[in-house]
Amino acid sequence: MTPPETPEDGTATTGNAPPAVSACPVPSQTPPTSLTILRKRADFLRAARARRQGTAGMMVQGRKREPGEATGIRVGFTCSKKVGNAVARNRAKRRLREVARLLLSDLGLAGWDYVLIGRRDATAGRPFDALQGDLKYALKKLHTDRP
Repeated sequence: MTPPETPEDGTATTGNAPPAVSACPVPSQTPPTSLTILRKRADFLRAARARRQGTAGMMVQGRKREPGEATGIRVGFTCSKKVGNAVARNRAKRRLREVARLLLSDLGLAGWDYVLIGRRDATAGRPFDALQGDLKYALKKLHTDRP
Protein backbone atom coordinates (compact mmCIF):
# COMPACT_ATOMS: atom_id res chain seq x y z
CA MET A 1 0.00 0.00 0.00
CA THR A 2 1.42 3.37 -0.94
CA PRO A 3 1.08 6.53 1.12
CA PRO A 4 -1.53 9.03 -0.10
CA GLU A 5 1.08 11.64 -0.95
CA THR A 6 2.87 9.29 -3.39
CA PRO A 7 2.30 10.25 -7.05
CA GLU A 8 0.34 7.80 -9.19
CA ASP A 9 3.12 7.41 -11.76
CA GLY A 10 5.76 6.59 -9.12
CA THR A 11 7.98 9.60 -9.78
CA ALA A 12 9.40 11.41 -6.82
CA THR A 13 8.50 15.06 -6.45
CA THR A 14 9.95 17.72 -4.23
CA GLY A 15 7.89 20.42 -2.71
CA ASN A 16 6.71 22.04 0.48
CA ALA A 17 3.89 19.65 1.23
CA PRO A 18 3.57 18.97 4.97
CA PRO A 19 4.03 15.41 6.22
CA ALA A 20 0.94 13.31 6.76
CA VAL A 21 1.64 13.00 10.50
CA SER A 22 3.78 15.16 12.73
CA ALA A 23 5.62 13.52 15.60
CA CYS A 24 6.32 16.85 17.31
CA PRO A 25 4.00 17.81 20.16
CA VAL A 26 2.09 21.02 19.87
CA PRO A 27 3.49 23.41 22.52
CA SER A 28 0.04 24.51 23.67
CA GLN A 29 -0.93 20.90 24.43
CA THR A 30 2.02 19.99 26.65
CA PRO A 31 1.12 19.98 30.34
CA PRO A 32 2.82 22.56 32.56
CA THR A 33 4.04 19.93 35.05
CA SER A 34 5.60 16.81 33.67
CA LEU A 35 4.51 13.48 35.06
CA THR A 36 7.08 10.83 35.86
CA ILE A 37 5.97 7.24 35.32
CA LEU A 38 6.43 4.75 38.16
CA ARG A 39 8.31 1.68 36.95
CA LYS A 40 9.69 -0.05 40.04
CA ARG A 41 7.69 -2.59 41.99
CA ALA A 42 8.78 -1.05 45.29
CA ASP A 43 7.12 2.25 44.35
CA PHE A 44 3.86 0.45 43.56
CA LEU A 45 4.03 -1.44 46.88
CA ARG A 46 4.60 1.77 48.84
CA ALA A 47 1.57 3.32 47.14
CA ALA A 48 -0.49 0.22 47.92
CA ARG A 49 0.15 0.72 51.65
CA ALA A 50 -1.01 4.36 51.50
CA ARG A 51 -4.39 5.99 50.90
CA ARG A 52 -6.81 4.65 48.32
CA GLN A 53 -10.06 5.83 46.86
CA GLY A 54 -12.35 3.70 44.75
CA THR A 55 -14.66 5.05 42.06
CA ALA A 56 -16.89 3.40 39.51
CA GLY A 57 -14.23 3.50 36.80
CA MET A 58 -10.97 3.00 38.68
CA MET A 59 -9.16 2.64 41.96
CA VAL A 60 -6.70 5.42 42.81
CA GLN A 61 -3.92 4.98 45.33
CA GLY A 62 -2.03 8.04 46.48
CA ARG A 63 0.83 8.64 48.86
CA LYS A 64 2.79 11.68 49.93
CA ARG A 65 6.47 10.94 49.48
CA GLU A 66 9.14 11.56 52.07
CA PRO A 67 11.19 14.75 51.59
CA GLY A 68 14.14 14.18 49.27
CA GLU A 69 12.75 10.93 47.85
CA ALA A 70 11.84 12.30 44.39
CA THR A 71 10.52 15.45 42.80
CA GLY A 72 7.34 16.30 40.93
CA ILE A 73 4.30 14.14 40.41
CA ARG A 74 4.78 10.43 39.76
CA VAL A 75 2.07 8.16 38.42
CA GLY A 76 1.74 4.44 37.73
CA PHE A 77 -0.89 2.39 35.91
CA THR A 78 -1.92 -1.21 36.37
CA CYS A 79 -4.67 -3.59 35.32
CA SER A 80 -4.87 -7.16 36.53
CA LYS A 81 -5.94 -10.12 34.43
CA LYS A 82 -9.41 -9.75 35.95
CA VAL A 83 -9.87 -6.79 33.59
CA GLY A 84 -9.68 -9.14 30.61
CA ASN A 85 -7.28 -10.28 27.96
CA ALA A 86 -4.22 -8.26 26.89
CA VAL A 87 -6.24 -6.16 24.46
CA ALA A 88 -8.75 -5.15 27.15
CA ARG A 89 -6.01 -4.44 29.72
CA ASN A 90 -4.04 -2.30 27.29
CA ARG A 91 -7.14 -0.36 26.27
CA ALA A 92 -7.97 0.31 29.91
CA LYS A 93 -4.40 1.45 30.63
CA ARG A 94 -4.38 3.74 27.58
CA ARG A 95 -7.54 5.41 28.84
CA LEU A 96 -6.08 5.76 32.35
CA ARG A 97 -2.89 7.28 30.92
CA GLU A 98 -4.85 9.86 28.95
CA VAL A 99 -7.02 10.81 31.93
CA ALA A 100 -3.89 11.18 34.08
CA ARG A 101 -2.15 13.26 31.40
CA LEU A 102 -5.11 15.64 31.22
CA LEU A 103 -5.81 16.05 34.93
CA LEU A 104 -2.87 15.19 37.16
CA SER A 105 -0.69 18.09 36.07
CA ASP A 106 -3.39 20.49 37.33
CA LEU A 107 -5.05 18.58 40.18
CA GLY A 108 -2.19 16.42 41.43
CA LEU A 109 0.14 17.63 44.15
CA ALA A 110 3.90 17.76 43.76
CA GLY A 111 5.57 15.27 46.06
CA TRP A 112 2.84 12.65 45.62
CA ASP A 113 2.78 9.25 43.94
CA TYR A 114 -0.45 8.08 42.32
CA VAL A 115 -1.33 4.61 41.04
CA LEU A 116 -4.40 4.24 38.83
CA ILE A 117 -5.85 0.73 38.77
CA GLY A 118 -8.31 -0.33 36.09
CA ARG A 119 -11.56 -2.09 36.96
CA ARG A 120 -13.13 -4.99 35.11
CA ASP A 121 -15.88 -4.03 32.66
CA ALA A 122 -15.73 -0.42 33.85
CA THR A 123 -12.52 1.34 32.82
CA ALA A 124 -12.57 0.36 29.15
CA GLY A 125 -16.31 0.83 28.66
CA ARG A 126 -16.98 3.91 30.80
CA PRO A 127 -17.55 7.23 29.00
CA PHE A 128 -14.38 9.32 28.98
CA ASP A 129 -15.91 12.33 30.72
CA ALA A 130 -17.13 10.02 33.49
CA LEU A 131 -13.57 8.67 33.88
CA GLN A 132 -12.33 12.24 34.22
CA GLY A 133 -14.95 12.91 36.86
CA ASP A 134 -13.91 9.74 38.70
CA LEU A 135 -10.28 10.86 38.86
CA LYS A 136 -11.24 14.38 39.99
CA TYR A 137 -13.39 12.93 42.77
CA ALA A 138 -10.72 10.48 43.88
CA LEU A 139 -8.00 13.14 43.99
CA LYS A 140 -10.22 15.45 46.02
CA LYS A 141 -10.88 12.67 48.53
CA LEU A 142 -7.21 11.61 48.69
CA HIS A 143 -5.98 15.14 49.37
CA THR A 144 -8.42 15.90 52.20
CA ASP A 145 -7.06 15.27 55.67
CA ARG A 146 -8.71 12.36 57.39
CA PRO A 147 -8.97 11.96 61.16
